[in-house]
Amino acid sequence: MGRAQSARRIAVVAASPVSMFNLAIPELLFTKAEIDGRPGYEVVICAPEPGPVPTTGGLDLYVRHGLDAVRDADTVLVAGTGERYTPDPRTVAALREAAAAGRRIASICSGAFALAEAGLLEGREATTYWEQAEELRKRYPAVDLRGDVLYVQDGQILSSSGYAAGIDLCLHIIRTDYGAAVANRVARLALVAPVRPGGQTQFTQTPLPPERGEVCADTRGWAMRNLDKPLTLTDLARHAGVSVRTLTRRFHAESGVSPLQWLLHQRIERAKELLETTALPMDQVAHACGLGTADSLRGHLVRRTGLTPSAYRVQFSRLGTTVTPVTSSVA
Repeated sequence: MGRAQSARRIAVVAASPVSMFNLAIPELLFTKAEIDGRPGYEVVICAPEPGPVPTTGGLDLYVRHGLDAVRDADTVLVAGTGERYTPDPRTVAALREAAAAGRRIASICSGAFALAEAGLLEGREATTYWEQAEELRKRYPAVDLRGDVLYVQDGQILSSSGYAAGIDLCLHIIRTDYGAAVANRVARLALVAPVRPGGQTQFTQTPLPPERGEVCADTRGWAMRNLDKPLTLTDLARHAGVSVRTLTRRFHAESGVSPLQWLLHQRIERAKELLETTALPMDQVAHACGLGTADSLRGHLVRRTGLTPSAYRVQFSRLGTTVTPVTSSVA
């Protein structure tokens, strides 16, 4: 079967020894993205030397493609080892060539070391798994390292922290290419959270006691069903049955952001999805996601995406048949 006309090609470079988890993330998520029933991506896994590639689990993974696959890719993503490693010079050269050709370059976990070795992170913001952050900083002092976030995009260069943060990075790429509705559908199919801000912290310093771990989860679900309401911290705390101070502390420990930061992020994501999937006027979109007015919607969306609501709708609209009604009820 030939490559679908609309499919974007992603070359996933397997570092050696590669983390099978890091390698599986892009293959799983990108292959679930469909546009009008057609695949949105073609994923090609490659390595400097085709054949057996060692994994961090002690197994050998057979990779059929060499780095020639990078030349035909729209996006090149280096799946890291999860450990300290020295990037293969052939991978480094391929990354430099891809960057010079204007390709989008990304990394998961310690894959950032390959990007840094290629000189692609000099003067740029980047991140890696927190256990390797200090090592990356020592080896490549010109990198503007943000060691406590999930993922970072600086122009055409993206990097993520380790393990599950790779999921957030891939969903961010899908959202950038095809919009929030497609990314959210992929997240639902993969049974993962649809949106975690890139600036969210990688790990929490004060985890919740296990017996109270569901408090904020229930309240987040309630808030998502009531985004059109003018929810306050007091409303959220009342639903959770705790004080505002306790809610804020637990919410940040569980989600990595404050309740109001999380709420604003979800409102904007809801607005993006409505712009993509409905023909609602801007004031109705703003009301349905709790942003109040069309002017408020415009200000938040421009700050988040660089696009006005009208421009965002033109670029990402999925309308072709049915206009989706918007309903909301207090649970």
